[in-house]
Amino acid sequence: MKCEHCTRKECSKKTKTDDQENVSADAPSPAQENGEKCDTSKHKVLVVSVCPQSLPYFAAKFNLSVTDASRRVCGFLRSLGVHYVFDTRIAADFSILESQKEFVRRYRQHSEEERTLPMLTSACPGWVRYAERVLGRPITAHLCTAKSPQQVMGSLVKDYFARQQNLSPEKIFHVIVAPCYDKKLEALQEGFPPALHGSRGADCVLTSGEIAQIMEQGDLSVKDAAVDTLFGDLKEDKVTRHDGASSDGHLAHIFRHAAKELFNEDVEEVTYRALRNKDFQEVTLEKNGEVVLRFAAAYGFRNIQNMILKLKKGKFPYHFVEVLACAGGCLNGRGQAQTPDGHADKALLRQMEGIYADIPVRRPESSAHVQELYQEWLEGINSPKAREVLHTTYQSQERGAHSLDIKW
Repeated sequence: MKCEHCTRKECSKKTKTDDQENVSADAPSPAQENGEKCDTSKHKVLVVSVCPQSLPYFAAKFNLSVTDASRRVCGFLRSLGVHYVFDTRIAADFSILESQKEFVRRYRQHSEEERTLPMLTSACPGWVRYAERVLGRPITAHLCTAKSPQQVMGSLVKDYFARQQNLSPEKIFHVIVAPCYDKKLEALQEGFPPALHGSRGADCVLTSGEIAQIMEQGDLSVKDAAVDTLFGDLKEDKVTRHDGASSDGHLAHIFRHAAKELFNEDVEEVTYRALRNKDFQEVTLEKNGEVVLRFAAAYGFRNIQNMILKLKKGKFPYHFVEVLACAGGCLNGRGQAQTPDGHADKALLRQMEGIYADIPVRRPESSAHVQELYQEWLEGINSPKAREVLHTTYQSQERGAHSLDIKW
């Protein structure tokens, strides 16, 4: 993180690389030798946003509680020169809340003439890219238009946070720490939102495994630090999650919301029933002896294949499907819990699942900060700006009648 224009002590810190092993951390830069002062106009504000599914990996990897792991990772990033470390839960709040409203709208509009269901989630970039590039319009029409948590976080950092700091978006370098490699592709493929004036929401994505490798190779003295929030000098002292076994919990939260909005039913416990395998499960709501809501979770491409084939045949009875490309869900992303030979570290994964399950659940509706942002940042819950910032469209290749035929 060393800057040749800086004489400040914190800008002279380094991480160990192969070609720097014998370089002293206190060695002066060319600027120091000439007595030059730091030119802050040449700096960018470094912001890192960490996905909730990464924290159980760090906790299991370094034998820490999830709260201690959060503080340790934050402290390490700050020791590298990162200015702010955020948690992406607040972005997932927006993604879930917008998905809830969209599902209710689609359910009410669905008919034989206008087939708006099933609604398929859009938070997994591997799945979305596959739908756009391979399956085409017959499937992308069913994708939820709510942006993924990563995309929402990009707008929060480069738009809302930038304004709070009186910075232009290009003055912020935003890094995402995520459990899977597909998030890198999502950052590259994402367009330039109008509010960001030609700046990407995420400039770089590092997997949890890559961060852990840097931590293991580094020789910095690390002090724990609390994760920042987007609101002034507040700190995130308590780690919480959404109600999903290994994901951001779109299914559970949308199911509860739909049950209340459409059928005035309060659902506290969401009960999953495994069908074809543990990665294909369903959740149903019955009223007066009739199933009125039927949701499914389809994780891994084998289950996605089966879903697509049934959709093609018109034999897919679900209103909503939480679709994730990774078998086992986001916790099992290939960017973490992998053995040196590239296979899943099953023992570590089981430990991560236990850690994640013990994290307290927070429902997105309960966040006062989200409601504040809807008003202060987006000019209201259902405003045109909220629609522009929080929703997206999909690029689909028009395909023929046999567009759902897939070779595996």
